[in-house]
Amino acid sequence: MYPDFHYLIKDLLGIDIPALSIVKTFGFMVAMAFIFGSWALRWELLRKQELGYFQPEAVEKFNKKKNRTERLLLYPHDRVVDMIFIAAIAGFIGAKIFNAFETWDSFVEDPIGNLFSPAGLTFYGGLICATLALYIYSRKKKFSFKHLCDAAAPALILAYGIGRLGCQLAGDGDWGVYNSAYITQPDATLVHSTPEQFDSITKAQPIYFQQYGHPDETIQHHYFPAPSGIPVWLVAMNYPNNVNNDGVQIAGDEGTYNRVLPVSVFPTPVYESIVCIALFLFLWKIRKKIKAPLQMFGIYLILNGLERFFVEKIRVNYKYDWGFIHPTQAEIISMGLVIAGILIIIYAARRYRRQATLATTSK
Repeated sequence: MYPDFHYLIKDLLGIDIPALSIVKTFGFMVAMAFIFGSWALRWELLRKQELGYFQPEAVEKFNKKKNRTERLLLYPHDRVVDMIFIAAIAGFIGAKIFNAFETWDSFVEDPIGNLFSPAGLTFYGGLICATLALYIYSRKKKFSFKHLCDAAAPALILAYGIGRLGCQLAGDGDWGVYNSAYITQPDATLVHSTPEQFDSITKAQPIYFQQYGHPDETIQHHYFPAPSGIPVWLVAMNYPNNVNNDGVQIAGDEGTYNRVLPVSVFPTPVYESIVCIALFLFLWKIRKKIKAPLQMFGIYLILNGLERFFVEKIRVNYKYDWGFIHPTQAEIISMGLVIAGILIIIYAARRYRRQATLATTSK
């Protein structure tokens, strides 16, 4: 993996530039997510403005060159930078708060360290808090929040997909459960294993594997050799040089990030990136066909919820013990989003038909 650009350039070009370690791959991809997400959001806001869905806000601004105060008309697409900044701040706060609930034991041990650490972010917490912050902002600036939600839907799924590429590059722990069909050699290469070899590794390193247990203390894993024609990396990765320094030390590697997972895991960030970018293309294609306000956002909630719900089935995460079921926080929220999306679509369709009927009868 490439926790920073030092590792990336060294692997791709064979050039060793330690100074590049200050540029982190995850942070770079997050920046790319904001840039491309901002582009998609601005494009949609501009399109909706041309359709007459947004009215401008008159603001007065002093022009130093002309030495006079001028009256400007600002539309929502002119405020994308402000909205991205507000969403980023509120999203980070929400992501940290929800992550604290998701990893409560670690939070209680070091609450200050957990809250101010750049690691440990829960996407849905960020989404919920960012949405609330933008609702307040839209009310303050007096533009349509429902049309803002529709415009943001493709941008959100695109930004999420790009952000997950950052998780993959850095190896930040957002991977899946163990694929016990492959184990790691001392030099960090993967080789095919048997179930007996996996059992022997877990018994030899009980402390390491304990953190990945179910509530019943069994280890989460699936034995899944790569089918013929499918590259092994698509179903099994051991994340050498991961940014968390998780796993066992790579033989002969004395670098800052010198660890590798002893057993392969499913590369769920890869799956999420592929699916979410595909969903962005789908939403982008149908966006002009959706007429009822909020329906696009409802579709986004359903697709996002389903995508996250299914990937949680093979993803490492804290599981709540509800007796006969053990859902993760993401599974609970994702199902809530699917239900909310369905209700929003039904509500939006009925409201749109009712308004269309009133418009017809009033002529």
